[in-house]
Formats: sequence, C-alpha cells, structure tokens
Amino acid sequence: MTQFALAALAATRALRTLFEPTPLQRNDFLSKRFGADIWLKREDLTPVRSYKLRGAFTAMRKRREADPEARHFVCASAGNHAQGMAFACRHFGVKGTIFMPVTTPQQKIDKTRAFGGDAVEIVLTGDYFDQTLAASQQFCAEAGAQFLAPFDDEAVIEGQASVAVEILDQLGQAPDMVIVPVGGGGLAAGVTGYLRATAPGTDFRFVEPLGGASLTAAVDAGAPVTITQVNSFVDGAAVARIGDRPFAALDWIRPEQILRAPEDRICITMIEMLNVEGIVLEPAGALSVDVLPELAGDIRGKTVVCVTSGGNFDFERLPEVRERAQRFSGRKKYYILRMPQRPGALREFLQMLGPEDDVARFEYLKKSARNFGSVLIGIEAKRPEAFTELTAKLDAAGFSYRDITDDAALAEFLI
Repeated sequence: MTQFALAALAATRALRTLFEPTPLQRNDFLSKRFGADIWLKREDLTPVRSYKLRGAFTAMRKRREADPEARHFVCASAGNHAQGMAFACRHFGVKGTIFMPVTTPQQKIDKTRAFGGDAVEIVLTGDYFDQTLAASQQFCAEAGAQFLAPFDDEAVIEGQASVAVEILDQLGQAPDMVIVPVGGGGLAAGVTGYLRATAPGTDFRFVEPLGGASLTAAVDAGAPVTITQVNSFVDGAAVARIGDRPFAALDWIRPEQILRAPEDRICITMIEMLNVEGIVLEPAGALSVDVLPELAGDIRGKTVVCVTSGGNFDFERLPEVRERAQRFSGRKKYYILRMPQRPGALREFLQMLGPEDDVARFEYLKKSARNFGSVLIGIEAKRPEAFTELTAKLDAAGFSYRDITDDAALAEFLI
C-alpha cells in the first residue's frame, strides 16, 4: 500500500471522532434507467452537507499535531470550505477568521456562523473572490496565523481521500467506475489516489461545469492554467485554475475521461433528483449524476459510484433553476413579437397556442408605433415540438417575431 493510501486510512480513522461514514446508497431509479448498478456516495449528508469538512478537519488536525501552539486559522471561501473550516474550528476549540466576498448570500454567511459559533469571525470584503483571497492572505501573514487552502494542500487531499476509503468499505468490492466532480481538484486527487493504489481495476470519469473547465484546460496544456472567464452558477466547482498539487496527482488523466456539464442541463438533474428521489443537491453536487446519459453505453451492466459532493442549496434559487431547466429542455421560450395594433390581433395570436401551452410572461416593450407594438412573451409548453407548431402558425399568419431564448445579452437584460 502506498504512503498516500496509508495517510488516507489514518485520515478516515481520525474523522470518526467527528461523524460517521456518509451513506453509500444504491439508487434503483438510476440503476433501472441505465441498466447498471448505480450507487450514490452521499457527501451531501455530512454535518456541513458537503465533503469539504473532511479536508478542512484533516489539514487542521495535522497542523496542530505538528505545532500544538497553532490556535488561529484563516481561509477565504464563499461556501462549503468556509462551513467545513468553521465546524473544525469549533471542534478543536481554535480561532478561525473566515474571509467571504461582500456578495456572498446571507444564507451561506448565517450557516458558516452557525457551524463555527463563537470560534469564528467572518470578514466580508471584496466584490470578487480574488480580492477576498488576497485580503485573507495578507491578514494571515500579519496575524501569524495558519492559512487553510480549500484544495491545494496535501493534507486536504488526504482528507478528501477518505471518501474513497469509505466507498470500498461500504461496497465490499471495487466498483467498475467512479464518477467524480472536479473544481479545484482536491476531491478528485484524493479519491483517485487511494483507489488507484487499492483498486487498480477501477475506471474513472471526471465532471466539471462547462463554464469552469479548469481540468480540461490543464490537461490540454500539460499544466494548470487560468481560465479567463468562469460561469459561477456551479459555485462549488466553478474554479478558474485547478490546484497545482491536485493536478500533479491527476496528470495521468486522458482527455476522453473528462466530461463537461452545461450549467442549464445540471438544473434538469437537480430538479429530477429532488422531485423523483427527494434528494437536495447543489449544482456541483449534481455533476456526477448529470453525465450518466452520456455514459449510458459505457456503464451498462457495471457497478458505478457517483459522488454527490454537496447539498448546500438555497431554495430561493429554485425558480432560477426551474427556469434554466425548462429553457435547456426546450419547454420554455421567449420571443419578441411585433403585434399589429388592431382589434383582435391579440386574440388571434392566443388562438395559435396549443391546449397545453401557457403564457408565462407578457409585456409591451414599445407602444408608440402607430401600426405595431413590440411584445416580450414567454411561453411554457409540455413538449418542445409545440414551439415548432407555434412558429409555423406565426409564419403562416404573417406575424413578425424573434426567438431570444438563447440570446445571452438580450435574455439577461429583458428576462
């Protein structure tokens, strides 16, 4: 057994003072759909509802073992790492200073404070994470504190490897494939580091958000690179640059092992898991399940473990998730319609809608033209084909319209 595998076992034993292994659950719904034996490693069920507690606890434990006088820890995070560190600070009875962007949702701030209690101080600074990170590192140096990185740390990676230790113990055999979400790379490096040493026959797939494909960029370049634009919707995995240490442990990955999940498609998976299975997943937590349709041909008849990495989802975001899911599935569209300014024109348009079509948005954008008025209209349909039928009727009736559903600039401004 490798030195890393031994360290992962030690990290797992130490974690038992904090919480029991998260469940490894066979999912009948997904297993039947894909003709495979599909298991979910429910990291959304840790005390802080994400795997980040494992790495934060392990790193803090090892720092304190090396230096018993280490009693002040600092991190920068807008989410799960902050909550994991706060929980660990309270457990060890040490002080934590957690820097978060000013734009962090109040729900995440409140949860971090609840997990840390009197042990942590939260500092809100910077509109963007890079500004927050710089401020936290400057403070850490001035205060002589210990900085706790979210993923680019060997001890953090050892802690995340405990996920794989539990998978093998709970499954009782090596899975054929493990699907791992990737952001900064700490979880992927830990899980694969342990399984490659103890279950060499296991295959891997890595999933990252389409708008934050830092692993893909690193594999293409042969080294970590910084992505210039990142879509922050999948906030638990939208990282501009994969960590140097995680990538050093992942440099064996082949491009065909990486899948990129569109942000709007992830929303469909989140809603399906909530409605069908009653499982609340954050966008990053749904990544491993989201790519199963793409892997259908590879996983049939196999034992597959999907790591659901987190469930810190603010239900105030549910309307946005539903909206994005409907648009991606083709069941909701937005049009700018030039409506003739004559009696009966609106009735004529409404009669073109199918019996199951619903008008979700109707707003005059311009009323000053003598003969026409521009209307923003949003329509929900039970099936995507309904829009083909509707536009055919609009064309036949001579209505002028523009589909702006996929026009990012107009959709962001008007919708």
